[in-house]
Amino acid sequence: MNQGRLTGLVAGEVVLFAGSLFGLSKAWYKHPLKNFHTFNDNREWFQIDKIGHSYSAYQLARISQQGYLWAGVSDRQSAWLGSANGLVFQTPIEILDGFSPEYGFSVGDLLANVSGPAIFMGQQLAWGEVRIAPKWSWHPTRLARERPEVLGRNASEQWLKDYNGQTYWLSVNVNAFRPNPERAAPFPRMLNVAVGYSIGNMVAADPEKSASLGRIPFRQFFFSPDLDLTRIPTNSDFVRGFLFVLNTLKVPAPALEIRVSRVRPKLKVKFHPIYF
Repeated sequence: MNQGRLTGLVAGEVVLFAGSLFGLSKAWYKHPLKNFHTFNDNREWFQIDKIGHSYSAYQLARISQQGYLWAGVSDRQSAWLGSANGLVFQTPIEILDGFSPEYGFSVGDLLANVSGPAIFMGQQLAWGEVRIAPKWSWHPTRLARERPEVLGRNASEQWLKDYNGQTYWLSVNVNAFRPNPERAAPFPRMLNVAVGYSIGNMVAADPEKSASLGRIPFRQFFFSPDLDLTRIPTNSDFVRGFLFVLNTLKVPAPALEIRVSRVRPKLKVKFHPIYF
């Protein structure tokens, strides 16, 4: 263990944690905080916000683990510490929500925060590597113009608030699940298959309110090829680190969309030549 690296890492995490919390408080909370209260928001936004919580906690755990490995902590201990970081970084946000008059402490959000590190740690315990990677993609939508106070007034807010443009993926590495891949026929190590989830036409958190505003909400499911950028061979530490961070995003690629709506036709299939 490199004590100097570990001390610097922990100090950097504290600074990053405090700065991120300050930035989120400015971007998200528009009214003064008041008395602590709870709020059940499990049916809002077709649960995509919960997936976002899980994704964020997962990525924090994944990146934190690499930091502890760099500091000389063992594989197993760094995985546990990284997973703990993923949960610890998210929990104060839930507490702030509890004091916000616009939101409230959500048990559903807390459980989603736990699920992200659990997905990461479960794979580390089972396989010693990530084979199923949560990823994210986003594109701007016109819906933000209709309710900018909810979906964001500009791009710096919309990527966080406009759930209609967000897609969350589970990207599965095909080669990692092949039996005896070293003996089987050659297959690209970095080739993945991704399943995505998104929503559309939601200009309010509640589906019924969105419909009353003239927008019938729907769910979207996607199937698309992807790349595990961490499996691209390179001798450069810089390139390896860059690809590791970039692997939080889904690679733009053709995608098949299945749209599920409450109105007819209830199912709609659409092909996107390029989707992100």
